This record gives sequence, C-alpha cells and structure tokens, in this order.
Amino acid sequence: MTKNEEKWKLTRETIGNGRLSVIMPAYNLENELKKNLAETAALFRSHQVRTELIPVDDGSSDGTELKRICEELGSDDLVVFIPVVLAENGGKGAALKAGFAASTGDYVMLLDGDLDIHPKQTPWFFERLTAKNADIVIGSKRHPKSVVKYPWHRRLVSFIYFSLVRIFLGLKVSDTQTGMKLFKRDILKAALDRMLVKTYAFDLELLAIAADRGASVAEAPVVIRFGSKFGCLRAKTVFDMAKDSLAVFYRLRILKYYAKAEVPRRPTHEPLVSIVIACPNESAMLTECLAAIDKQTYRNFEVIVLPDSKTGKVRPAEKRNLGIKEAKGEIVAFIDDDAYPDVHWLEYAIKYFGEETIGALGGPGVTPLNDSYLSKIGGRIYSNVLVAGSYRYRYVAGGVKRDVDDFPSCNLFVRKSVLDKIGGFRTDFWPGEDTLLCKDIVDSGFRIVYDPWVVVNHHRRAFLGAHLRQLSRYAFHRGYFVKRFPSNSLHLAYFVPSVFVLGFLAIPWLWSLYAIYGILLLITTFALNPLTWILTAFGVFASHLCYGVKFVQGLCAKKAPCEFIGKDHL
Repeated sequence: MTKNEEKWKLTRETIGNGRLSVIMPAYNLENELKKNLAETAALFRSHQVRTELIPVDDGSSDGTELKRICEELGSDDLVVFIPVVLAENGGKGAALKAGFAASTGDYVMLLDGDLDIHPKQTPWFFERLTAKNADIVIGSKRHPKSVVKYPWHRRLVSFIYFSLVRIFLGLKVSDTQTGMKLFKRDILKAALDRMLVKTYAFDLELLAIAADRGASVAEAPVVIRFGSKFGCLRAKTVFDMAKDSLAVFYRLRILKYYAKAEVPRRPTHEPLVSIVIACPNESAMLTECLAAIDKQTYRNFEVIVLPDSKTGKVRPAEKRNLGIKEAKGEIVAFIDDDAYPDVHWLEYAIKYFGEETIGALGGPGVTPLNDSYLSKIGGRIYSNVLVAGSYRYRYVAGGVKRDVDDFPSCNLFVRKSVLDKIGGFRTDFWPGEDTLLCKDIVDSGFRIVYDPWVVVNHHRRAFLGAHLRQLSRYAFHRGYFVKRFPSNSLHLAYFVPSVFVLGFLAIPWLWSLYAIYGILLLITTFALNPLTWILTAFGVFASHLCYGVKFVQGLCAKKAPCEFIGKDHL
C-alpha cells in the first residue's frame, strides 16, 4: 500500500459510518461546473469515501442549472448530491451558511467550485487533522511543501497581510484565503452562528471566531493550479478587505463580541409568518417587493397587502393594525412597499423566535443599487457617521447583533401574541408609530434584537427636498417624544444636531470648533466622484441644520401634528 493509499484509508476510518460533507460554492461556472462535480464525485467513489457533495449556486447569472446537473450525474451509496440554489448572489458567507444547513456530516470540507485546489488533496488534510489532533485544517499557500505559482506582488501583499493578522488577531496561521478547509462539524457550526462578515474577510472571521473559542488549527500543503484568482489586485478589493479585517479585529479584541455573542435558539417547528405591507396603491416598487418575497428561502409565509382601495385612505399604523387582525401567523413581519427583502430575510429572522424572551427583531434597511443617483445621495447622508451616529447599523449591512429599544417598521418582525397583548400600533402619531410600538414591546418585558444579516433594500427619498421633508418629520416627532415618551427617545445622540445649530447661531467663540467639524465632514463624506462628495457633504450639513431646528420645535410643541401626509411617498 502506497503512502497516498494509506492516507485515503485514514480518511475513510476517520469519517467512519458517516459522510464527509463537501460544500462547493459556485458562481458563474456554467462551462466548468458539471465537469468539476463529476471529477470530484469520481475521485471519492474511486477511494470508497462516503461523501455528500453540496454545490451551492450563489445566484449565478450565467444560466447554471445546478439541480439538472446533479440529477444527470446521479447519486449512489457512496456519493450523494445535494444541490443548493440561491436566488440572488449573497456572497461567500451566505453560500457557505446555506450549504452547511443542508449538510449532515461530522466532518465538513469547504472547497471552491472552480477546483483551483483539487480534492485529491483531501487525505493530506485528514492526515494533518489526526496527526495534530486539530479541529480545523486549512490549506496554506505559504506552507513550505505547497506548490503555488502566482505573481510576486500578490506574494508581497499576502506576506504583509498575514503578518498583520498574527500581530493584531493573534491568529497563528500563514494563510486564511485558500479555498480548501476541513472542519469538525460542531466547530464550524459554532463559528457560523456568530459570523457577521459576508464577503471579503469571511474566511478570516471564521477562523478568528473558532480560534478564539479554543479550536486548534493546523495547516496542510496545497498544490494550486494557476487560475483567474491571481489576476489584477484592485484597489477597491484591497480597501474592502482591509475594512472588513479591521472590523474583525475590533469585534474580537476591543468589543470581545464573539466570546459573548448570543446564539439564537431556533423554533422547534416552522412558524407561519404573516408579511404585512401597508401602501397607498399598486406601484412598481410594490411589484418589486412582492417579487423579492416570492424568492424567499423560507417558504412558510402569507402576504397581506393593504392599499387604500382595501382600507380607505388611513395612516400606515391603522393599515398595519388591520393586517395584524387578518394575520394567521405566529410572527408578523412588517415591510414597507418601497423596500424589498434579501432572499434569506425570513430564514435569518425566524431562527430567533425559539427564544421566548425575544418579542421582536429588526435588521438593516440598505440603499438599493438600483436607486436613482439623488436617492443614493440620500442614502449616503443617512448612513454617514455624522448623521446616523451610533444608529448607523439601521442603514448599512454590518455591525454586531444587539438588543435595541427602538427600530423602524420598514424591517420589523414581531410575535403575534405580543402585538395582541399591547394592542398593535398606536394610531395617533405618524411618523413615530413604530417608536411607540417598540416602547410598548419593551415595557411589556420583551426584548427587541437587531441582526445585521436580516436585510431589506429600502429606497431612499431623493436629495434634496423630499429627503429634508422626511427628515424634518422624524426630527419633530423625536423631539416631541423626548418629553412625552422618554423611555426610548431620551438619548443624548438625538440632541447633538440641536446643540450644533444653537452653538453655531448663539455662541461665536465656538465657531473655531466648526473648522474641526468641516474637516470631519469632508473626511466622512469622501467619494471619488467630486459631485457625489460635494452633494453628500452639503446634504449632511443641511440635515444637521434641519434636524436640529425641527427637533427643538418638537421639544417645545404642546401637540404633534399627526395628519396623513402622502405626497412624498415614492
């Protein structure tokens, strides 16, 4: 028996009576996928390794027909195909989560679908797993026995990056990005449950979480055939990778987030979700919203659409209350008609409702890529750190899971039993009815949780007029709520724009501080497009003035105007 055959025997013995789960994310591989899957299946069959191959089509645009390909290749006692098809491209993180959810093996291998690293190297990984008594084995381009040819500048960037990884994260590995990794199942599950990154630093975060929780990591040599992966290194890719890596460092070393991150307890069944959409009438955006709902990976839901023709011309709170009465689900999901959800929206939200203390859940409302230019400016303003401050997580997909006391109803899940207990939405305020709903939920003893993966795309009001009109209404009601309903509105952050305006108008000796403000304004609104930069900077300044003035008006008002205003509806 050759050394290679001995390692394959060791692989079979380690797997035992179970199966090796091989998750293979694939994106736009129409010309290669069938060949790669057939080649992988033939390899494991030839060595008698019981395997489940789980190719994940991450929203390919090239016509990849994964289910048909797997049917043609066919499963047998040794190799079983489990195709997973995602309706939209959600990044490597979403693809691996979906693949893992479909897997059953005690050992899980992550393998890039393009086979730049051939699965014939699998026994090397199992040999390292047993020899080092490791929980994870990663392929490393920098291993002395690896055979890799790629440009010198990529080697330099790789060396610098992983030197920084060792220094700042304490992660004692020489490579995180190589597309072949072997995990013990429980180790991978614990890490995936705490993941926040979806794209560039996904592998880094995955390993950082596992290592922080005590998992041991070993490295195996790899042979990598030269492929498209080692093409041009774009500046944006480097920037995004650096940004995501710094976020991992901040969460790991400063916040200590991963050590204390809550892992939600899933429901023991699949609860029916009633999706309630309050809207004035039919529109292209409503059609877009319904089409995205139809693509949901979680399928046990009903949709309740409430246009004026069905409800009369009443405020959104009254429409939503009618929806609550019609709802048959255990959970009611509120979304605006000018928003549309990520394909995993329901799937990622439902997992929290096995925990009885959680009464509601929210997620970010990000600016869609198909918004108009001026609407995107509005989105940039809302998500600017000088505008959103500590509430920026509402507008960008990121941040950490947390408990909140207030969240907008454009992306809000609430238990039906909780809604019945508190009587639904109050109907005497608009906007602000969602703030009062959240107040009632928390006052009733339930938690509201934020999860950055529960994403909707929320169209923005166009800059300048519609954006400032919407902002002024928010500011007035927030100011009014500070004195009337302080429990979830009396926060220092809401006062800052007003202090800014009053200081600017009334205290000349503070004017020198506005030079610092100007510098921060230019830094935080920077864009390569000069027009975008100028409009965003002006918009942030105008938003501060508008919010500051209207907040004070609301604070001083004896009564808040609550008439229905529909002219800015998109």
